[in-house]
Amino acid sequence: MTPTTIILVLLTLFVLVTFLSSFKVVPQRSAYIVERLGKYSRTLEAGFHVLIPYIDRIAYKQNQKEQAIDVASQICITKDNIAVEVDGILYLQVIDPLKASYGIDNYKFAVVQISQTTMRSIIGKMELDKTFEERETVNASIVEAVDKASDPWGIKVSRYEVKNISPPQSIKDAMEKQMRAEREKRALIAESEGDKQAKINRAEGEKQETIARSEGEKQRRINEATGRATEIELVAVATAKGISEIAKSINEDGGMNAVNLRVAEQYLTEFGKLAKVNNTMIVPADLSDIAGVLTSITSVLNKTKVEPPLLANGNGKKISV
Repeated sequence: MTPTTIILVLLTLFVLVTFLSSFKVVPQRSAYIVERLGKYSRTLEAGFHVLIPYIDRIAYKQNQKEQAIDVASQICITKDNIAVEVDGILYLQVIDPLKASYGIDNYKFAVVQISQTTMRSIIGKMELDKTFEERETVNASIVEAVDKASDPWGIKVSRYEVKNISPPQSIKDAMEKQMRAEREKRALIAESEGDKQAKINRAEGEKQETIARSEGEKQRRINEATGRATEIELVAVATAKGISEIAKSINEDGGMNAVNLRVAEQYLTEFGKLAKVNNTMIVPADLSDIAGVLTSITSVLNKTKVEPPLLANGNGKKISV
C-alpha cells in the first residue's frame, strides 16, 4: 500500500469519526450541557441533536431522576454528653441542570456535608431519649436546612431518613436495664390495680349481699307478723262463733240440762286428775252435794241470758255472743 493510499484511508476515517461525533442522542430524564469554544452554549434535552465538531462539546451530563445518596455514619454528641453514631439516606433531584453544572463543583459531596453538619447540630440540642422519639423532627430539620442551602445549585431535596442511631454499648446496657425496670414497674402497677379492683368488687358484692339479706329478713318478719295477725284474727273469729253457737244451744230446749251434764263431767275429770298429782288435797265440805255445784253454775248461765257477753275479735271490735 502506497503512502498516498494510507493518507487517504486515515483522512476518510477522520472525516467519518468527525461526522459521527457531531450526532448526540440524549436519554430520557437527562440533560447535557454544551459549551462552544469553552463557553456555555445551550442545554440539550432528551432526543436527537447535532453538534458542530471541534467547536461544540458536551461539558456536563446531569441526571434529572431522583437520587438516593447514602450519608455515612458520624459521631454526634447529645445534649447530655453521650456520643452516638448516626447515619441516614438523603433523597434529592436535579431541577436546574445549568446551576447544578456551574453553581458548584460537586453537589453530591456538598449536600452530604451539609446533612452531616446539620445532623450534628440537631442531635447536640437533644437528649439521648429524645433522639429516638423525635426522628421525624430530625428528618424535617435536615431537609429544610439542606434544601435551603442547595437552592442556588439547582438541587431539590425531597426527604431525609435517619437509618440508625447507635449509642455506646455501655449506654445500651443501661437503657436495657432501664427498660426492664420500667416493664417490671408497669407490671406491678397493673397487678396492684387489678388487686384493688378485685377488692372493690368483693366489697361491693358483700354490700349487695348484706342489703339483699336484710331485705329478705325484713320481708320474712313482715310475712310472719302478717301470718300471726291473721291467725289471731281467725282464732278470735272462730272462738266468737263457737261461743255464739253455745249461747244459742243453751237457750234452746234441753240446752241447760246438757250444760249441767257437761259441767259435771268436767268437774269429776279435773278432780280425778288432782287426786293423782298431789298427796294433799283441799276438798269441798259438801263433796257429795254435786247438785249444789251444778245449781251455782246454772244460776250463772241464767244471768248470761239477760245480756250476752261482749268479746273482742282480732280487729279490736266488740262482738256479742
